[in-house]
Amino acid sequence: MNETVDVKELNDRIEKESSFVDMIKMEMGKVIIGQKHLIDSLLIGLLSDGHILLEGVPGLAKTLAINTLASIVDVNFSRIQFTPDLLPADLVGTMIYSQKKEEFHVKKGPLFTNFVLADEINRSPAKVQSALLEAMQERQVTIGEETYQLPQPFLVMATQNPIEQEGTYPLPEAQVDRFMLKVVVDYPKFEEEKLIVRENIAKEFPKANTILKPQNIIDARNVVKDVYIDEKIERYILDIVFATRFPEKYNLEKFASMINYGGSPRASINLAMASKAYAFIKRRGYVIPEDVRAVCHDVLRHRIGLSYEAEAENVSSEDIITEILNTVEVP
Repeated sequence: MNETVDVKELNDRIEKESSFVDMIKMEMGKVIIGQKHLIDSLLIGLLSDGHILLEGVPGLAKTLAINTLASIVDVNFSRIQFTPDLLPADLVGTMIYSQKKEEFHVKKGPLFTNFVLADEINRSPAKVQSALLEAMQERQVTIGEETYQLPQPFLVMATQNPIEQEGTYPLPEAQVDRFMLKVVVDYPKFEEEKLIVRENIAKEFPKANTILKPQNIIDARNVVKDVYIDEKIERYILDIVFATRFPEKYNLEKFASMINYGGSPRASINLAMASKAYAFIKRRGYVIPEDVRAVCHDVLRHRIGLSYEAEAENVSSEDIITEILNTVEVP
């Protein structure tokens, strides 16, 4: 009974604390038409301190979305265009010798910011990708002998283009795992695109107002951690992840030969964190199975290694996740 009272109290607190979410969505909606899933994913990443990998064809407002969010939260924003000739120093910075002072000093790179858009991350070689991924994981950068902390909040949104594979360096599986979510961005609907065209040919392009400070996001992250997650929901999350590793134990024998490897413990952690953030966005103080199901595809789609057999039978990781959600018992 005490637990129920606590959850009710927590629910009321989180409903109050999460009121800014609707304000962010309203400001984003002035600039971004449609793409609700993209906006939700950005908020989940921001509130649970995770990074996002976006896949979609050019021109779907990916850059505009993170730029708008940066102006709403009043943080610094860097866009880095990844190209084959990019070097790690172009991201993290380098040591420069000053003849006047006769000493080296550090010139910090564009990674020293709050929001980073890594555009077309798969266009750069592995050493550049790994420099970014180290910063994502450790939240710090080493230049020369000194280690520098990156500012908080720190969010990386990397994009990759699914249509051009020539001249690209696909991200290794172990590195892709560093991204909390992999979000597939689709074309807008007919009516939405009509509004997008109208907005872009008007005299003035709408602007979002600054309504938050970086500290508000850091405080909100602590509140998200307080969202209640029941033991039954924890088991549900683990069942879903374990079904990607041992499908035969969950009556999914047909996938046993199609999966080379399943989700890592990072998948379980991220699924729990994203579910909490999703509940927070929905202004609820506790996680329900629908929250887990809502974020499941984005958290797991890049964490299931498909075998040649799956590719031969045209089975995607999306199909496997959908089947797992339909099979694993919901608490």
